Amino acid sequence: MKINQLILLGIYFIGISSIDAQEKTSLTLDEAVNMAWSKSNDVVLGNTKVNTKKYELQAAKNRQYPDLKAAGQYQRLTKATVDLKINQGNSSQAPPIVDRLILGQVNASLPVFQGFKIQNSINVSENLYQAEMATASQTKGEISLKVVEYYASLYKAQKTLEILKENQKRAEQRVFDFSEMETNGIIPRNDLLKSQLQLSRIQLSIDETNNNLNIVNFYLVTLLKLPTETKLEVRESDFFNFKMDNIPTDEKPAFENRKDLEAMRFQEKASKASIKMARSAYYPSITLVGGYTSLDLKNLVTVQNAMNYGIGISCDLSDILKNGTMVKLAESKSLEVQNSQEILSDNIKIEVKQAIENYDLSLKQSQVYLQAFEQASENYRIVKDKYDNGLSDTNDLLEADVDQLSSKINTTLAKANIIQKYYELLSATGQLSQSFNLSKI
Repeated sequence: MKINQLILLGIYFIGISSIDAQEKTSLTLDEAVNMAWSKSNDVVLGNTKVNTKKYELQAAKNRQYPDLKAAGQYQRLTKATVDLKINQGNSSQAPPIVDRLILGQVNASLPVFQGFKIQNSINVSENLYQAEMATASQTKGEISLKVVEYYASLYKAQKTLEILKENQKRAEQRVFDFSEMETNGIIPRNDLLKSQLQLSRIQLSIDETNNNLNIVNFYLVTLLKLPTETKLEVRESDFFNFKMDNIPTDEKPAFENRKDLEAMRFQEKASKASIKMARSAYYPSITLVGGYTSLDLKNLVTVQNAMNYGIGISCDLSDILKNGTMVKLAESKSLEVQNSQEILSDNIKIEVKQAIENYDLSLKQSQVYLQAFEQASENYRIVKDKYDNGLSDTNDLLEADVDQLSSKINTTLAKANIIQKYYELLSATGQLSQSFNLSKI
């Protein structure tokens, strides 16, 4: 009976393990980034704004084309009094009965000169369209960095959890051994309590790491528009499968590749075109006009093939007097954009410098952590031998164990930290989006 129960229990746990394995999903970093590009609300919104600016540009271009209008009327007139002021020949003849009007018109106008307003309006819309495209690319870069940060955090949490669970097994065995020795009077109860306290601390660390892992996992699956119950597992090959080369060493690549700076430059061009557009009010407008009219006033007059063409000139004198303020307003906005661009340039220099220093620091830390792990491992071995031979106490053993655990975690996570700092450096120099392969969508 007991054997059957054990078999059933084993099958149950195998089933649970299979379910857990099925629920976990693994994506390479490239796949995750490209998934975020296609599904992120921020990216979708950015693309929508690009389309909006594209239509605004087309609307601005349409203003340079002719306007063509057609209109027709049919009216019934009741008891209209007709008094002809021309010689009717026979004055005794009764006036005609006019009870219907039919009127048809076709008018066309072509702007010839609008004070350069139309062309500058097109220039404004063109540059704003280019700026919005650059902003959309910048958004993709920001989303890429967010995915990288989530992936790094998820990988670090998973590896930390693995190491803690390994250490927990050793701590549990130590508690068991100490419990036996305390029962046999070999060690004092205080040493057993210390080992139990260390096990409790490890359990707290495991719980905290699990909590962080679940939070980061939720953030990432929400960003990728995956079901909320999806459990992502970051394998080492998913995160480290690339070569780090052409590492930036100064801010020069940033000024060539940063899309937010590119967007600001297009906005500056648009602001200068806006100044010219504001000045267009100082000039008259010249328009070519033409049309066709057909009229039938029943029993009175019929007009057919009435063609007209000519030139229309208009000048709003009040705008000439008032437009100085609009020009100053446009100039002030242009100055705002220039100042914002200078501020952004300074911030980019700071971001790049900080990213370079952080990347270099991560490389140095990796070497130090590796040495520290070797030292901590050797120290634990020596202390353990001393403890087994009664030359060291429990405090020394537990302290050496904590040092080894801490150094092992730091060493394991150091490589992931290097990758993260490398991607942050690419982001600061505007090269992050290009580093991912679009063909892996």
